[in-house]
Amino acid sequence: MNRILATQARARAVLAAAGHRIAGPRDRGDVPGWVLITIMTAGLVTALWAIAGPQLGQLFSDAISNVKGP
Repeated sequence: MNRILATQARARAVLAAAGHRIAGPRDRGDVPGWVLITIMTAGLVTALWAIAGPQLGQLFSDAISNVKGP
C-alpha cells in the first residue's frame, strides 16, 4: 500500500512540475458532463426542427393519411 501511495505522490509531483493542474477530491469541474450533453442535444434537436420541420410534418401527414382502417 505504501508503494502505491509513494507512486501516486511521485506522479503528482511530476505532473505539477510539468504545469498540469491536479484535481483535488472536491474539484469536480465547472460544468458536469451531463449538463453539456443535455444542452448540445437540445441545440441539435432545435436546429434539425428548424431545418426539416415542414418536411417532417408533411411526412407525418402523408403517413397518417395512408393508414387504412377496417
